[in-house]
Amino acid sequence: MNRNTRHRRFAQGLGLAALAMVMATAPASAEDFRVTVPTTAKDGPIDGRVLVILAAKPDPEPRDQVKPDYDGAQVFGVMVDGLKPGESTTVGSGVLGFPTLDLKSVPAGHYTVQAVLHRYDTYHLGNGKTVKLPAPRGAGQNWRAEPGNLFSTPQQIDFDPARPGTIALTLDQVNPPITPPADTPFVRHFKMRSALLSKFWGRDIFLTAHVLVPRDFDKHPEAHFPLMIFHGHFPADFGGFRTSPPDPNLKCQPSERFNLPCYNRTEQEEAYAFYQQWIGDKFPRFLAVEIDHSNPYYDDSYAVNSANLGPYGDAITHELVPAIEKQFRGLGQGWARFLYGGSTGGWESLGVQIKYPDDYNGAFAACPDPIDFRQFMLTDIYADKNAYAYEGPFGRVEHPGKRDWLDHVPYTMEMENRLELVLGDKNRSGGQWDIWEAVFSPMGADGYPSGCGTSAPG
Repeated sequence: MNRNTRHRRFAQGLGLAALAMVMATAPASAEDFRVTVPTTAKDGPIDGRVLVILAAKPDPEPRDQVKPDYDGAQVFGVMVDGLKPGESTTVGSGVLGFPTLDLKSVPAGHYTVQAVLHRYDTYHLGNGKTVKLPAPRGAGQNWRAEPGNLFSTPQQIDFDPARPGTIALTLDQVNPPITPPADTPFVRHFKMRSALLSKFWGRDIFLTAHVLVPRDFDKHPEAHFPLMIFHGHFPADFGGFRTSPPDPNLKCQPSERFNLPCYNRTEQEEAYAFYQQWIGDKFPRFLAVEIDHSNPYYDDSYAVNSANLGPYGDAITHELVPAIEKQFRGLGQGWARFLYGGSTGGWESLGVQIKYPDDYNGAFAACPDPIDFRQFMLTDIYADKNAYAYEGPFGRVEHPGKRDWLDHVPYTMEMENRLELVLGDKNRSGGQWDIWEAVFSPMGADGYPSGCGTSAPG
């Protein structure tokens, strides 16, 4: 969806009168924030999204407390184009926010505040259009951690929306580069330039693969292996594999999602158990691969061709997979390639198998993302008049966006979409709904996704 379409959808859920009230100009006396790029900043002028985040608790940093839940940190976002070192932008009332809609509605109180500038690059697409998007730089489209993004040192403030004045924030910090993972006896790393994607994006685009090789791989250069591709979100390295027992001194980190008190220990236990199976005498020998196909819209491409992301399906299937098999002695035949994944990876496994039936011999898909627009989360986009709520002649109930293990609802679909709109317009949030729209939608006249289409990507 383009910006206007997204605002219409948001308005449909919130109510036109309420949206108009939220976006109305606030009194001149309202307190606001001035965010400044220091004169020492490099690589200016800068395009991107400036975020101002207020947190009710000081730890962790405010940027790490942003989430779609009702108890997430407060965030506001504005676009900047060509912001030079030493220049500033202002975030005040009238700027859409989350969870609270407007700065003038934030309760007076003591907060920790932080600003972030998520950098955008200019892409001159192969079709002649020019767009500004956040280039993937090694953090899986995580605006909190992408190298080169600027952020301010968190500071304590006493905020009062009714008090005149400006709070100054300086983007005095920068995220460092991310060091690529090193090869190990079992995990190897492969990177290649995609000619197909480079042509689409108008610049060099690379695909990276993390390859788990069988035991004694180097001792038997004559052996060739089937290929198992694990599809899913951005992998910094091959996950779930550990050659040493769990750390006995590990400090437990609970999982709210799974209601487990020491989930990080469980992860280490399972990763080590997998390694023990992997090296077993009776365990089948094959190559397992995780792919980094992060892109300007999301942490992965959904592994299919689409109007806005380009021919990722062809690039992965016809360029990357054969190159991996050549480098790591794959069998190089469709009957010897399999796909698996869950959630986003479940959708990708199904999508790739369906669209490339002769290139793969099976897909193991668990709990896939929506595969039918009649059940797009909880919305039938063909029949429902409202994307965000069940509506009767007298009543209205908002669509839930998530349920926890007790079926409690921490946020609604409207809340999830609004947070993405705050983090980036024109589908530039790096969020789940924005990538669905980018993958499923045609490209608009301005080069950005134009709105949800009615057919699956090619």
